[in-house]
Amino acid sequence: MATDPAREVAAIESSARRVRTPTGDGTMVWRIWGAGAPLVLLHGASGSWTHWIRNVPSLAARFSVHVPDMPGFGDSDAPPPPHTAEGLAALVAAGIDGVLPPPRSLDIAGFSFGGIVGGIVAARLGRRVGTLVLLGPGGFGLPRAPMRALVPVTPGMPAAEVAQAHRENLHVMMIADRARIDDLAVFLQAANVARARFRSGAIPESDALARALPAVTARLAGIWGARDAFVGPDVEERRRRLAAHQPDVDFRVLDAGHWVTYEAADEVNAALLEMLGR
Repeated sequence: MATDPAREVAAIESSARRVRTPTGDGTMVWRIWGAGAPLVLLHGASGSWTHWIRNVPSLAARFSVHVPDMPGFGDSDAPPPPHTAEGLAALVAAGIDGVLPPPRSLDIAGFSFGGIVGGIVAARLGRRVGTLVLLGPGGFGLPRAPMRALVPVTPGMPAAEVAQAHRENLHVMMIADRARIDDLAVFLQAANVARARFRSGAIPESDALARALPAVTARLAGIWGARDAFVGPDVEERRRRLAAHQPDVDFRVLDAGHWVTYEAADEVNAALLEMLGR
């Protein structure tokens, strides 16, 4: 049965508590669901809290789930320039102190660009972070896999063509199985891209996460899509990079593309509950 994507987003969002924390001259918006041990979820580039829309209900049954729109994304105000991973992480870490005052402990899960930011945040917060789960981030200083060109979205393009462009771009970058690119995914992609003001630029190809990992005291875990378009066939190199810091790292590869939290939501939810329950 077809559903209205806007209504689906509103239904999940309506059960959240909204909190704002300062960020530069503006504020960062947090949505909080559930009760229990705190879990912070950080979204990817050109995203928002909705990158986790298929994960929040399951995780909120076990945890107090804190999901910001990071500065420059979604409903949050843009951060002051320059746009760097370290600067963004400092704002997110300060926001965490606002919603979870020290010395409160927490876990962090970061998807894609959010994994880079999450690693830097975990390094800053030290032993307050029990587990850091990385879901398909860059930041290892590794080259990006070759990728087909995206379909441009231009002013004045008819709505149907805009939707088709986003659907195709989702397949190029984010979701490996075309059958899993539903109307909700297209709706979220269009809304998130339109509101993204932070420019991640070369950060995903940088070594920003690699430089932070030696200072991370949290237990590391990783979830990658076997068909991640940004990684290509070299997922194993990410395992090696994490195992260099923690040889017993819990590293799982799922049959999905880059947006693994959406395409393989049930498997990701089960994996996160196991990883964070230890």
